[in-house]
Amino acid sequence: MKYEVLNQKGKKTGEALLPKEIFERKINPDLIHQVVVSQMSNRRRVIAHTKDRAEVRGGGRKPWRQKGLGRARHGSIRSPIWIGGGVTFGPTKEKSFKKKIPKKMRRSALFMTLSAKVKNKLMILLDELNINQPKTRLMTEILNKLPCKKDSSLLVLPKLDKNVILATRNIPSTETIQARDLNCLELTSFKYLIMPLESIKVIKETFLRKIINK
Repeated sequence: MKYEVLNQKGKKTGEALLPKEIFERKINPDLIHQVVVSQMSNRRRVIAHTKDRAEVRGGGRKPWRQKGLGRARHGSIRSPIWIGGGVTFGPTKEKSFKKKIPKKMRRSALFMTLSAKVKNKLMILLDELNINQPKTRLMTEILNKLPCKKDSSLLVLPKLDKNVILATRNIPSTETIQARDLNCLELTSFKYLIMPLESIKVIKETFLRKIINK
């Protein structure tokens, strides 16, 4: 599959041959949705937490004796039926939202998402991406010359590039990620995908496994 290649000025410099194993997959929206939901669940932090009667401070002494006062029997002022007592069946930090998805399903969903970006012309392929200084102005000038302009975009870097990362972090709706860490959640969170040619090699080496029949 051939795809046009642009330079940092937004001009076409040629075409690149994309591996069909990655960029020509049949799209299954249900699988992509399942993988994205699982990745969101795995990143979820459990914040809500209520204390039960064992965690609430105080209540070590029986409030009054068992019999003889004409009042109901109580063993602790931290009982859930008392004001200031523990909470029954409340949310706790022990709850886990993690969901396991097989590696093959995650890889297939990733390839499907990349195929959807290519099919909808939402992937911008660059011959190279170089910035000499970590300045936001330089990166903004590059983005304004590309088709994405002010839309949300994800820059897929072939390796760690501090200049690009530092120049991008102050730009709204624009983030960077290394090609080896690419996932469905990040891809679906941004409209455009900006990728140098070297990133395709990294994706192919990281995620694509060739089965050789002997």
